[in-house]
Amino acid sequence: MATKTVDFSETEMIQKDDHKTMRYPNLNTVLMVEDFFKEHRDIPLKIADIKKQLPKQIMHQTLQVILEYLWKSGKIIYGPRGVQWIYSEPHHLRKMFEDTLEV
Repeated sequence: MATKTVDFSETEMIQKDDHKTMRYPNLNTVLMVEDFFKEHRDIPLKIADIKKQLPKQIMHQTLQVILEYLWKSGKIIYGPRGVQWIYSEPHHLRKMFEDTLEV
């Protein structure tokens, strides 16, 4: 019978089964990685370089989950030279937000 425990840390949720541990990022961590990619959108980065340059350290498995999410949502691409941000906000959304009042 598999025992399942879930722990929460500042940057991730950790789910533990008998011999398997999965790390899931919280929203702040995902946003931190997105912002990092937006700032470094000009060049592809290797995963090791990304981990070194992020403002906070995150586990490799957590970063992999974030990269998979960003890839599936069409925000990054993987290539032989590394990972690169490719997402561009649609023009109609940018225009819609220009004339709004933030509360």
